[in-house]
Amino acid sequence: MANNLLRLFLESNLANLKKNGLYNEIDTVYGANGPMITIGNKSFINLSSNNYLGLATDPRLKKVAQEAIGSHGLGSGAVRTINGTLDLHDKLENKLAEFKGTEAAIAYQSGFNCNMAAISAVMDKHDVIFSDALNHASIIDGCRLSKATIIRYEHSDMDDLRKKAKQAISLGKYKKMMIITDGVFSMDGDIAKLPDIVDIAEELNLITYVDDAHGSGVTGNGYGTVKQFGLEEKIDFQIGTLSKAIGVVGGYVAGKKVLIDWLKARSRPFLFSTALSPADIAASIKAIELLMDSKELNQALWENGNYLKHGLVKLGFNIGKSETPITPCIIGDEKVTQLFSNRLYDEGVYAKSIVFPTVPKGTGRIRNMPTSAHTKEMLDRTLAAYEKVGREMGLI
Repeated sequence: MANNLLRLFLESNLANLKKNGLYNEIDTVYGANGPMITIGNKSFINLSSNNYLGLATDPRLKKVAQEAIGSHGLGSGAVRTINGTLDLHDKLENKLAEFKGTEAAIAYQSGFNCNMAAISAVMDKHDVIFSDALNHASIIDGCRLSKATIIRYEHSDMDDLRKKAKQAISLGKYKKMMIITDGVFSMDGDIAKLPDIVDIAEELNLITYVDDAHGSGVTGNGYGTVKQFGLEEKIDFQIGTLSKAIGVVGGYVAGKKVLIDWLKARSRPFLFSTALSPADIAASIKAIELLMDSKELNQALWENGNYLKHGLVKLGFNIGKSETPITPCIIGDEKVTQLFSNRLYDEGVYAKSIVFPTVPKGTGRIRNMPTSAHTKEMLDRTLAAYEKVGREMGLI
């Protein structure tokens, strides 16, 4: 490295992260990311994937992806506004709108891109955004990019939201005001109070924006958190991902046609990044069709999530306030949390530690992500490992 100041900065800060238990070791998975994974030459029960419905390895998705490569090639060849919009893109967006109960939808290259694109395309320095304190990093970055004033409200605290919104209105200086929340909060597994948020928005004339990355395919019989509360006509922006329960890659915004037309004209990731590939689009369409045709995978996911939750609570672990299959096992201290994860690894369970800055200091946790593809035998082996390591470390 040519610049010594850069080297010193990097080395000292990496050393500090490792000293404080905040450095995340990255493991390479050999083969598919399913309920079982292989790292090195060892097999693990996989509880760290967002592949909620097991669709990332579904043979039906593989088949249509291969067919799309045969008919449409590997890449889309351009950005959407030049000649990168394939007939498959139109089909996907129509299917997404049907799935989310909206007039239209727009697809992006990732869920992260959605939040970078949609927020900054609508909000600017003359506006204000009320953002839940536990919103995802992509929402935070999207808000920053917009240059709007950002006001955080306490997590799911509707009194705090209403108070801060009224205070902002009283200043009389903001043109537009938006409430942004995750539908399902990925670190705790709790669900946003969307009916209350809609009530406040209607009372104070606020735009509503829900990022349901961890809800789509999971809540509302698979249709998502907005659908669970019957609020399709009340939420202005429905954000989703194709990378989690759908099992592929990409993201989307669903809403009124006028909103989607504006995003196609003004959202920068749509305008300046090559479009989703044919195989990814075809597989995503197939996954959504499967979700709409059958509730079998969704029901299996919830059964497995509830089974694991019950087992951990019975052992004496703290799983917080999760309302979804996302099952945090809250340990607290960062170093202890990482040691716990490492010991689970030794026992053949791959469940990664989540520590600061992803979660607040002192709330380190193992985030377990059971899927519909796990068997009860896998979950029983997981619970046995938790019991062994928990007793060994004096945590239960």
